[in-house]
Amino acid sequence: MPAVKVPRRDAEPVKRKLKKLGLYDGKRRPRREDEYVLLPVISDPRIEGLGYEVLSVELPLRPERQIYKNLESVLAERLSREELKYLRRYDVIGDIAVIQIPPELEHRIEDIVWGLRKVHPFLKVIARKGFHEGAFRIRDYSIIWGEKRLETVHKENGVRIKVDLSKAFFNPRMKGERYRLAQLIHDGERVLIPFAGVLPYALVIARYKRVKITAIELNREAYELGLENIELNGGKLKGEIEFIHGDVFEVLPELPSHDRVISPTPRGVDALALTLSKTERWLHYYDFVHEGEIERFRARILEECRKLGRDCTVRVKKVSDFKPHVFKVCADVEIKGE
Repeated sequence: MPAVKVPRRDAEPVKRKLKKLGLYDGKRRPRREDEYVLLPVISDPRIEGLGYEVLSVELPLRPERQIYKNLESVLAERLSREELKYLRRYDVIGDIAVIQIPPELEHRIEDIVWGLRKVHPFLKVIARKGFHEGAFRIRDYSIIWGEKRLETVHKENGVRIKVDLSKAFFNPRMKGERYRLAQLIHDGERVLIPFAGVLPYALVIARYKRVKITAIELNREAYELGLENIELNGGKLKGEIEFIHGDVFEVLPELPSHDRVISPTPRGVDALALTLSKTERWLHYYDFVHEGEIERFRARILEECRKLGRDCTVRVKKVSDFKPHVFKVCADVEIKGE
């Protein structure tokens, strides 16, 4: 996809100019590279005549909120204003749309399928979201339109991720977080990723940085998909990925410490002390926390640092909504003086 490369000091006025001309691609995020900024633009012959260097680059997509608004506007011609209030956010994973249909919209399933297909004509499957089941957080899905499959190849941040929603957990809403971490990491780092799933974090990081990644996953089917994903992206990856099948709580104690640990911790699992003990400089620890408990969560991390005899700084950020007043958060923990 095209982007124009402009000096950092000119980024904002150029961005305004591109928007005025209808050439700015608001679905993708700009990216800073040293003293320049890459601004996403649409494919249009007028771009070449503006006097800027035009590059073909992968820039991360913005969150799906804009897509949701498009679906809402499409369905406004079929659903009442009261019914529109019950629409839930949905996800697009590869060519599969995953939706949640509340009881109030059971009689509107055909209209919702029509709307999704109109907004996303590339869809081949529309699946209805059920509940998480089992230790590996696998959801139950029912296919309400299209091909009878839950396997697809999802594209994000310049990588391809093979997913089978019936076998392995995958969260497309974390693509912004995966890109954020990839930009924080430096070439040459040793990165440890427990609870690695089908390797979305590892793949995005290895796509951008020359690092050595050790990833661990217990779910055999997610592990097999992860191995396929390494092969699928082999020519694009700058970094190396070692993938281990096993229980994090058995494997990590046998591994050496790493420069950075990234723990996309499953809900209900406490791996804080273990992951903190395996990092030399940074820990990015994900958990689910009530908004009234965020400061207590931060204090708990500082206490674990103290127990290990380490001086830490902790920044907790909300990543996404989970349920009313409960958020998925990331604690960025920096180890000082080591």
